[in-house]
Amino acid sequence: MSPADEQAGESGAEGAGVEPSVREALAAAARRSAVGQVAPGEAPTTGALLAAMGGIRGLVESILPGLAFLVIFTITQELVASVVAPVIVAVGFVLARLISRTPVSSALVGVLGVALSAGLALITGRAEDNFVLGFIINAVFLAAIIVSVIARRPLVGLIATFLVPSASDWVEDKAKFRVALIATVLWATLFAVRLGVELPLYFAEATQALATAKLLLGVPLYAGVLWVTWLLIRTAYGRRASE
Repeated sequence: MSPADEQAGESGAEGAGVEPSVREALAAAARRSAVGQVAPGEAPTTGALLAAMGGIRGLVESILPGLAFLVIFTITQELVASVVAPVIVAVGFVLARLISRTPVSSALVGVLGVALSAGLALITGRAEDNFVLGFIINAVFLAAIIVSVIARRPLVGLIATFLVPSASDWVEDKAKFRVALIATVLWATLFAVRLGVELPLYFAEATQALATAKLLLGVPLYAGVLWVTWLLIRTAYGRRASE
């Protein structure tokens, strides 16, 4: 074998190594996504849904910082106390996880998000700016979902491909594609509803109403959409996988 052939062989081996690693990274990202928390072959139950949302601890970590902002701002109308308190609460969650030796990645992400939101509000001096980061995140997700639908690669179908081996034919299978499209549009609706309700409150400077809407359109709406997505995926993907 010539040096050129050896080099080509090494390059091919490297390329082969890159592709699986990229796929593994995408599969890991899919499993961490909201849709990735559902089990296609299982019937959804309240306990399973709770586990998919991070359990009781995950729910508390999601709700308490926003609730702290709402309560403190309603009582004091003070910007600093209202935005700093959620940061303290989020840091407390990280410390609790460190002490109990449980994974801290989700709590760290929570701290980062709460801290950035608080920082923006403190810089501008406007309490409602505490929610701007949330608007950006929802808009980015909504845009990504819309692009996936326009490209006829609904995001839920792409995620399912990395979760269920039998889902690789979802583009050709009309039933699977329809389910993926409906579920993807459902998630787009979630983000659109959040923006449609919260942005007018932001521009009206109705901070308390905005904080309340964010709580109501957070975990409760997320849980509902996740539940329906689970039912849809199980119908088209789980049944065919068992067959």
